[in-house]
Amino acid sequence: MTYTTLISAAELAEHVFEPNWVVLDCRHDLTNPDFGRNAYAEGHLPNAQFVHLDSDAGGEKKAADGTFRGRHPLPDRAAFIDTLRRFGINDNTQVVVYDAQGGMFAARLWWMLRWVGHEAVAVLDGGLPAWLAHGMFLSTEPSPRPLGTLTDNPSLVASVNANDVLQNLTDGKRTVIDARAPDRFRGENETLDPVGGHIPNAKNRFFKDNLQTDGRFKPAEELRSAFKQLIDAPADAIMQCGSGVTACHNLLAMEIAGLKGAALYPGSWSEWCSDPSRPVAKG
Repeated sequence: MTYTTLISAAELAEHVFEPNWVVLDCRHDLTNPDFGRNAYAEGHLPNAQFVHLDSDAGGEKKAADGTFRGRHPLPDRAAFIDTLRRFGINDNTQVVVYDAQGGMFAARLWWMLRWVGHEAVAVLDGGLPAWLAHGMFLSTEPSPRPLGTLTDNPSLVASVNANDVLQNLTDGKRTVIDARAPDRFRGENETLDPVGGHIPNAKNRFFKDNLQTDGRFKPAEELRSAFKQLIDAPADAIMQCGSGVTACHNLLAMEIAGLKGAALYPGSWSEWCSDPSRPVAKG
């Protein structure tokens, strides 16, 4: 069986030591870049390897012309594939990604693996807390793997850039959905968003609304009902957030709900608001 959206702690426990499974720890803290690596050293799922959001899964923040690409821009595609090979990933590898924050970081890596055409990737539903609740142990041992042979395959996901989003303000063909917390969307959190507000005509779907109280994703039908209130056709939706990370949580939730085809705006608000000529809405 291939897992392409979620995997439970019980299911992962049955396979975690299989040689063709790769487990990646994506824990992170946006205000403390060393948090994830330190947490990994203190205890991680057996056989897991650590992936850093900035150095392993992020690219240069400035383009060649000096323009700002956002706080967590996508890396060079070939370089990212080399990184995945370093983790021992082959074309037929089942990858499982997890964090301890409800999937907010794991979902980004899930999307990125699909970006380079790797379908067999799933998020551990409930993350590290669900693993511990299942009675499973943590390891402090490093888990190096032989170099993988992953190839660059056609992308399984869609993305847009700032110009696409700007053009959409004119033609109005697509719906922008912002995954940030409501106060950030309204422009009321200057700590996280020095330039407050949102893209005009965007709708707000806080990524944490995809989760149950135990940190696992809500059932597919419940997610489907929620997103259908925001969009008509999934392929006409653009997902964004502060820096293209939690937007992927909404994309995963839509995939679970059977609503396929929405695009990610990787630069998201951090790129958008860096150019004062781009319009901003508040409230």
